[in-house]
Amino acid sequence: MGNRVVPALLIALLVIVHAQLWIGRGSLTSVNEMQRRLSEETLKNAQAQADNERLAAEVKDLREGLEMVEEKARQELGMVKPNEIFVQIAR
Repeated sequence: MGNRVVPALLIALLVIVHAQLWIGRGSLTSVNEMQRRLSEETLKNAQAQADNERLAAEVKDLREGLEMVEEKARQELGMVKPNEIFVQIAR
């Protein structure tokens, strides 16, 4: 009887470990699903990063564009801000 307990116990442990591999929390299907979700999230992050960079470039262009409009208005049209004195020197 003692000769059969050890092999039966080892077989039972092998069955438990094997079951965990196929249906447990760290199973192959679970790992594949997590890898698929990770790939989706990585793609979403890359798209969000590209959107952020595009928006940052738009903000920069708008800021520089407004500064350029103000500079042109000052040079070509002689415009001034409130409480500012404009002095023009003719050559």
